[in-house]
Amino acid sequence: MFKSVNVFIRLIEKEDAMKVLIWENNPNHWKVSDTEIPFSMQDILYLIDQAHHIRTTGQVRFVICLNETEEAIGLIDLYDTNFKHGRAGVGVLIATSEERNKGYALESLELLKKYAKTILDLHCLYCSIHSDNAASIALFGKSGFEHVGTRKEWYKDQDKRIDELMFQLCLKK
Repeated sequence: MFKSVNVFIRLIEKEDAMKVLIWENNPNHWKVSDTEIPFSMQDILYLIDQAHHIRTTGQVRFVICLNETEEAIGLIDLYDTNFKHGRAGVGVLIATSEERNKGYALESLELLKKYAKTILDLHCLYCSIHSDNAASIALFGKSGFEHVGTRKEWYKDQDKRIDELMFQLCLKK
């Protein structure tokens, strides 16, 4: 467990499955996760089981919890981890609008960066953000990630095309 002023992150557990099922099946989150069909409980339980084996699956998922109440408010994960090259993708979700814009995602991201650098010995983290997602662009910018490229019209959202912004952070500088 890694802890900061307001939040801590812990490995996801089977007891989190119902909450995660609700979060993952919220259509408002599907745009950024590229989800097209709902998850089943079996899918979620499989993902939880796999999230503890980063060396074989390339992914580890943490639950973001409030220090004061220990309530789970979101998820943060490393994915597509490549140990040979020392890099991983980052995803973060603060699940409800009531808990957003309070700095919890930034605190969680700082904890994840510490884990990636000190425990996993990773060199770089990266993320891909839809160009119309101002909150995520600001979050990763505040955390030191640099915009390193743009894929034009990469995503389709209903009838419009959206650019993908790629961000990267070198941890070993």
